Amino acid sequence: MAKKYFGTDGIRGRTNDEPMTAEIAMRVGQAAGAHFRRGDHRHRVVIGKDTRLSGYMMESALTAGFTSVGMDVVLVGPMPTPAVAMLTRSMRADMGVMVSASHNPFADNGIKLFGPDGYKLSDADEAAIEAALDRAPKLVASADIGRARRVEDARGRYIHAAKSSFPEHLRLDGLRIVVDCANGAAYHVAPSALWELGGDVIALGVNPNGININDKCGSTDPEALRAKVLETRADIGIALDGDADRLIVVDNLGKVVDGDQLMALIGSSQARQGLLRGGGIVATVMSNLGLERFLGGQGLTLERAAVGDRYVLETMRSGGYNVGGEQSGHIILADHATTGDGLIAALQVLAELVESGKPANELLHLFDPLPQLLKNVRFSGGKPLEDATVKAAIAEGEARLNGTGRLLIRKSGTEPLIRVMAEGEDDALVEQVVDSICDAVRRAA
Repeated sequence: MAKKYFGTDGIRGRTNDEPMTAEIAMRVGQAAGAHFRRGDHRHRVVIGKDTRLSGYMMESALTAGFTSVGMDVVLVGPMPTPAVAMLTRSMRADMGVMVSASHNPFADNGIKLFGPDGYKLSDADEAAIEAALDRAPKLVASADIGRARRVEDARGRYIHAAKSSFPEHLRLDGLRIVVDCANGAAYHVAPSALWELGGDVIALGVNPNGININDKCGSTDPEALRAKVLETRADIGIALDGDADRLIVVDNLGKVVDGDQLMALIGSSQARQGLLRGGGIVATVMSNLGLERFLGGQGLTLERAAVGDRYVLETMRSGGYNVGGEQSGHIILADHATTGDGLIAALQVLAELVESGKPANELLHLFDPLPQLLKNVRFSGGKPLEDATVKAAIAEGEARLNGTGRLLIRKSGTEPLIRVMAEGEDDALVEQVVDSICDAVRRAA
């Protein structure tokens, strides 16, 4: 059954429009809190957020919901999504909540939920919480209402955990690193962690004002990072997104490096060290065929999952893999984190940079990607992918590629977008196929 509130990554939408209202956030707190009240112990939830203006409202509404059903609330303030997952486990909490819309503009917000193990919720848990949202909450007696408190050392705890993923025998001395924190959740922790490891850090996107998150900065818009890397002659540039669960890199020559190249580097490095489990890595259907071919040349496999880091993680856990991710930069390193972590992934890349002694432009380009083009078409309603003319355009595109490439069309799970991606040997043909399908979708929408 289709979910009413939950998408591929929690609940997300424009703030003060359903489902992203204070009222629904309070109900989510009540429903999720009741669902995770198991046993007679004092129950606890960790709540973190990014730097959006609406974060204050959503945090307060969630706190009211959780405390009304008897859960104590631990508030950690602006923190990366992976930090909330880590703190949920380390504090022995019953669940964790991240208030963030990730890479979306400031006007959007979202609610991501984690279980006591620090992993995102299963479909069954989400379905149970959705069902409870439509029922009157079971409020506790006055004496059993939960308490809320802020934890002031949460930043230090996460920085320590992230640094622990970096090899103890290495330092970042002598490396000039530009880091763009997208005016988001990692604006304080990422520069601090890199500095503590000895890096010469130049920080961008570290002045959040509530509305500038992801605005011409961060992993979805690395142009400012590119310019700063070239201006300062930095060794490497690191771009995180609003909640710091994804990573994009810029090399010393200003070329953008996506998640596919980063996974190729990390996966092949771990394989050489005997640390890679599962015989390969997990990526999504969006990852380039060039990555698959590169891994095959290393004797490694590429297991493809549906788009969304939760599906990557499910495949990793079921198949015993410890490296996986998405072309967009969500990279999950299961030995260190339970979800995508941009900072921890960056530290693995930096470790390779130090260990190899190579410049970033040599280290980070392990394969030539096949021509691949992705375009998004926004729609306001209806089901354009079910339109006959769209189906005909897709069939024609597949025929034109004629087995020499791939075609992937899907509806976004987080925004009202149809994503059209084609990949093949012929750049011009790929562009023609994508444009033709996008035109058909626009007409149908």
